[in-house]
Parts: sequence; C-alpha cells; structure tokens
Amino acid sequence: MRLVSHPVLCNYYVTYRCNATCHFCDIWEKPSPYVTPDQVNENIRHLKRLGVKIIDFTGGEPLLHRQLPELLYIAKSHGMITTVTSNGLLYPKRAKELKGLIDMLHFSLDAADKATHDQMRGVACFDFVLESLDVALSIGERPDVLCTVFESNLSQIEKIYHNITLPRKLLLLLNPAFEYNEVDTGKNLDGPRLQQLRQWGKKPYIYLNDAFIELRLDGGNHREHPVCKAASTTIVITPENELSVPCYHLGTKQFPIQGNLETLYKSAEVQQWVALEGTLPECEGCAINCYMQPSFATHLNKYFWKALPGTLKYNYYKGTWKEWFR
Repeated sequence: MRLVSHPVLCNYYVTYRCNATCHFCDIWEKPSPYVTPDQVNENIRHLKRLGVKIIDFTGGEPLLHRQLPELLYIAKSHGMITTVTSNGLLYPKRAKELKGLIDMLHFSLDAADKATHDQMRGVACFDFVLESLDVALSIGERPDVLCTVFESNLSQIEKIYHNITLPRKLLLLLNPAFEYNEVDTGKNLDGPRLQQLRQWGKKPYIYLNDAFIELRLDGGNHREHPVCKAASTTIVITPENELSVPCYHLGTKQFPIQGNLETLYKSAEVQQWVALEGTLPECEGCAINCYMQPSFATHLNKYFWKALPGTLKYNYYKGTWKEWFR
C-alpha cells in the first residue's frame, strides 16, 4: 500500500567534480559544470509544488561549489530540509559561511586509522574529517559520521564508534556499500556479516536502516515485484539542469528542465519512464541505498516496518522531526 503519492526527496547534483578519487565511486571521473543559483531557485519553487520536502545537495564534492551557502539559503527559505555529505577537505575553511544552513550534515569516514581511510578515498582527508567534526561542534552544529561499509572495513566500526563518534556524542551512520554499473565495490557483505552489521545498528548513537539489511538478505530488488520506487519518490537533477529518470546511478533518460520542472515531471513522456522504476533489467538485484530509503518510507510493506525503528531513532537524536511541522 502506498502511503505517500508524491516525491518527497530531491537529489540535487550541484557538480560532479570532486577532490577525492574514491575507488567505489565513478562520479568524480565525469566532466561537470556547476549549477547556478537562478536554476536552483526556479527548480525549488517547482519541487515544493510537487511535494518535495528534503533536498540533498550532493556531488561530487558539494563544498567545491563556491555558491553552496546561497543554494542552501534558497532551499531553507522555501522550507526545505537540507542535507549535505562532504569528505571534509574544505569544511574547516567554509564552516562559518555554512553554519545553520544544513539540517543533516554528514562527513564521510570509512576507517578509524588514517592510512586505511585515505587509501579508500584516494586522497589524504582523514585528518580533515576529524578537524571538520570538531570545527562543526565548536560552532554549534551537530554533524554525523557516515561510514560506507564493505567487507574490508567492517572491523573498523568498533574503533570509529568508540574512538571518534561516541566520545563526541555524534551519530554514526552505517551505510552498506552498493553495486552499480561497472564500479568495483569489492565483495558483497554475506549473511553473517550483514547480521553483524545489524547488531551494530542496535547500539546507542548508531543509525542503520535495517531494511537495507533485509533487502540484501532477500537478494535485492526483484523486477517482478519491485521494492524500488526511485522516480516516484525521488527527483534527481543533474549539474546540466536536467531531470534524470528513473534512476541516476543505473543511467536511463535525461530531460532538459528549461524552467518548468513541475510540468516536465508530470508530462506523459516522463511518467512513462517513472513507471519503469524497479523493472528494468539493471534493476534486478539492485540495493542502491539512496533510492531504497525513500522507497521504504512511502510504501507500507515489511521494509517500511524494518526501516521505521532506525528512522525514529535518527529523528529522536537529531530533532529533525520538528522540521516536518514548520
């Protein structure tokens, strides 16, 4: 049963450019422009009319966009909940201009030791992440640590938790790695390791969407009865100011927005692509977190109930539930 009939999230790619070269990501390899404030202002007015409440300014590395504070201010002025994930390299320099504009600020950290984390990210950013956490706390922000979990770094969770996040009373977000296209994400987490990850999600100050675990144990999305509702729950806007449907990561169709996102999204041609969500050949076995999370939240099924405790836990710790009633 569908609980929400409109898109709730926008993944807004402000640029594909990145100052890291993570081995499990191919976005940084793409040439890219930067979105403009005029484009963002126009598109957000349409997103609001479509029912979108959360906007994730993503990339690439979003802090490479020099006008990111202006983009965030536009979103906040329209009542949007904002989220940004960063590798930390630029945050210490930009913290003050970003203060108060990001509701969910995440810093990526995949290991508790410098050598391992920097090797995974392809650039020396471990020290910058720790500095970013402390700078953010010093100006009254409440950042999260986002750990992308592979088989190779599963053992790092304990040290990250006890040495980095728990002493600072910060949430540790565990994000199981996902496969897409030809990107090498290493060996998948098997059943015992998924159950191990599930146990970590029960600890204080750790967030894990348990539906991510359940979906992987079930073999991912299945085309005959798709769990994924990527395009009907999530609007993806590219740096070229295009609407991407039904799924950015697997790559399908892009439509130039040309100043009227609402009309474009509701058009018959786009809705034909939206209707293909979760049913394409590439969708079989898919477990891409960024689309599954809103899919779980908008449909009443077993994944909704698996996701609910973690969602309530995150909102309790962060207080973001208040934003929904503004």
